[in-house]
Amino acid sequence: MNVKCLEFNFLPVNTYVVWDDTNECAIIDPGCFYPGENGKLAGFIQENNLKVKFLLNTHLHFDHVFGNTFVENTYSVKAHGNDADNPWIETISKRLAVFGMRYEGHVNPILPENVLREGDIIQFGNTTLHVMHIPGHSPGSLVFHNRKDKILFSGDVLFQNSIGRTDFPDSDGPALISGIRRKLLTLDPSTAVFPGHGPATTIEQEKHSFE
Repeated sequence: MNVKCLEFNFLPVNTYVVWDDTNECAIIDPGCFYPGENGKLAGFIQENNLKVKFLLNTHLHFDHVFGNTFVENTYSVKAHGNDADNPWIETISKRLAVFGMRYEGHVNPILPENVLREGDIIQFGNTTLHVMHIPGHSPGSLVFHNRKDKILFSGDVLFQNSIGRTDFPDSDGPALISGIRRKLLTLDPSTAVFPGHGPATTIEQEKHSFE
């Protein structure tokens, strides 16, 4: 499995393009916000002759969904994620105003037929991603695990030497810690972790953070 990380927007967010030798791919957390960022994402896909089969959101905080509408309209796909985070999309303009920013675009909430839950499987080409639901940073936070290649896309659940913020009104710190311990730190230590922000890490490295 191939992984390309593109860094977008003002926070900034890691947007991942994931594909295999069939050239079918998934886009995870398109954070495209500034002029030219949509083109950068589309350019990479075109240059590598990739076929977009899935748009996946680890969670629906605004910095991770800015590019959803562009991807949906350009590649005729609909976003998949957990609908417990839909309120973040429904109030995106209000939440951005806290940063003194305006948002002129539009993002669709996760449709019922595209809701992902614990144990679901995403299949494209020869690639399988297993879905784990680990609430705490947000109610609908998901991670995507490729067991074969030992790769984990952790969103804002787990970072290098850190975890996601839990100071939002709908956050739950104990639930986040519990989910990480039970579902992530029990994975193969060599599993590569690609987070929503910052550099990649491994499960082995992050185990030391919890000792």
